[in-house]
Amino acid sequence: MSAPKIVVMEGDQTGQELLEEALRVLSPDVIGTPIEFLRFDLSLENRRKTDNKVVYEAAAAMRECGYGLKAATITPETSGDVGSPNAILRKEIDGTVIVRTGRRIPGIAPPVGVYSPISVVRMAVDDAYGAKEWREASGSDEIAMRTEKISRSVCKGVAEYAFQYAKRSKAKVFGGPKFTVSPVYEGMFKEELDAASKRYPEVEYEPQLIDATYALLLVKAGEALVIPALNRDGDCLSDLVLQMFGSIAGSESILLSLDDNWKPKVIMAEAPHGTAPSLQGKNVANPMAMILAGASLLAHSEDQRVQLASRAIYEATLEAVMSGVRTPDLSGGTSTTEFTDNVIRRVQTKLEVWSTLGTAHAAR
Repeated sequence: MSAPKIVVMEGDQTGQELLEEALRVLSPDVIGTPIEFLRFDLSLENRRKTDNKVVYEAAAAMRECGYGLKAATITPETSGDVGSPNAILRKEIDGTVIVRTGRRIPGIAPPVGVYSPISVVRMAVDDAYGAKEWREASGSDEIAMRTEKISRSVCKGVAEYAFQYAKRSKAKVFGGPKFTVSPVYEGMFKEELDAASKRYPEVEYEPQLIDATYALLLVKAGEALVIPALNRDGDCLSDLVLQMFGSIAGSESILLSLDDNWKPKVIMAEAPHGTAPSLQGKNVANPMAMILAGASLLAHSEDQRVQLASRAIYEATLEAVMSGVRTPDLSGGTSTTEFTDNVIRRVQTKLEVWSTLGTAHAAR
């Protein structure tokens, strides 16, 4: 089987520094299997220099090879500037689903009693984002309006992937849209969730309105959950869920483009945090989320050796924290590079031990 290719999208400030740490872990010398990296400079400077051409080139490369790893980038706020590269990438690879998973970080006490993973599976397009907006005068008042849309195909894609993901992770599909208030618009999403539940009878399904979902998260915090959501609902839910675990460091963000059978055909992974300019050059930022983003890409490979490398990276990263190897954001004194060095040693040890046991045993 040929070596997998990963499109590496370079970023800005601390985002770029943490990307380099993740690539150190993905080195063939560490994971024991070859990977080819196709690098594209998506820094703000180069996006301006190329008028975003480099972003379109990176998207085309992802469509061809199926994998992308993106560093955090700056989105300028000035109108008429290059804008957000993420918006272009989502459109160009036909990204339908965004998955963010909150998980326990060993030794880090969460503010609420969560211990099982919670994944938010949200629409990557449409809804409140990209809606047409305008204002009109109304007598002595002013009215602001917008026109939002969702499509049945995207609703079905998110619903189908949510149940697939819940089946693999032995989780419950929980939550849903406010279909009682919006039976036509949000009701379409609820229809597809209900239909998916019939296709996956083995997956526990507990539909809730979005407001009840927020309220019940604190009650259901002990269960493994998959929460399907509209675009903006999912964006808000993701921020809440990740913070419920005490830190966003233990989570990666995945953008998926699905094929006709609702299986991933393009996977782009990144960390959920930003460029953290105040930490640039200080060697104190936590590379954990970026390292896990790299591991999440390997998990989608059909090559068992690559899947084992993914498992080794996940385990090594969490074990490092559990053993007290922690950066300042987790109340530790470990530097960025020291944390990565420790993860690399653990990955190499795991893969060496597993190789003596045989891959069949290691995969169990």
